[in-house]
Amino acid sequence: MENRRYFLELTYKGTGFHGWQVQANAHTVQEEVNRALSMILRIPVETMGSGRTDTGVHARQQFVHFDLPLTLEKQSFLKRLNAILPKEIAVNDLKEVHPDAHARFSAVSRSYLYYISLRKNPFEQGLSWQYFGTLDIERMNEACRIMMEYRDFESFSKVKTEVNNFECEIKRAFWEQKDQHLIFHITANRFLRGMVRAIVGTMVQVGEGKLDMEGFREVVNSKERGNAGVSVPPQGLYLSSVVYPEDIFI
Repeated sequence: MENRRYFLELTYKGTGFHGWQVQANAHTVQEEVNRALSMILRIPVETMGSGRTDTGVHARQQFVHFDLPLTLEKQSFLKRLNAILPKEIAVNDLKEVHPDAHARFSAVSRSYLYYISLRKNPFEQGLSWQYFGTLDIERMNEACRIMMEYRDFESFSKVKTEVNNFECEIKRAFWEQKDQHLIFHITANRFLRGMVRAIVGTMVQVGEGKLDMEGFREVVNSKERGNAGVSVPPQGLYLSSVVYPEDIFI
């Protein structure tokens, strides 16, 4: 039987993991997923994720693909897989896709959320950045509108990275306040390593009044990571959505 390619949708709490990608001497989400799949299917299984998340970062929606010379029955497979995965990881859906579909390269957009909690909340430890200053959300949204005029985001990328360009098409970016939370929404065709946390760190400077709009433009135009704000803590960041063309699914 020829191999079939499957997309597996999952969600995870990243607090106890050293990020998504398998690494030597580190506990990662991908390692746990590969191990659980291999245990159930009784053959070695390697997955390819839609993207990496760093240590402590969460995912409300992540996709992986893997190949098997088997036909899987979705409901029983998901039930068995959830039974052996750690409690911080859950699988939600399984879909067969065309053989050339790719979890990373077939994605047309990804979305992230960043949560800032404006008051101390013991139930959100590890799930948001608890910040107790005053932020001007209107100014931060003005910075969002400025940012969307640009395509090159080298200023917000980790310095050591293997990408051959720093161009991203940001489709949506805005801040909203819900009760005691400020939530940053951003959607783009691709993201650079550390990009969202660096953007949030820079916009916090805007919201604090430490950086005006002209200064924000200068940060973006400089293409220098050292001119942008600090990278905010990982626990407030969530990969929230990955979108694919409908025609990749069987």
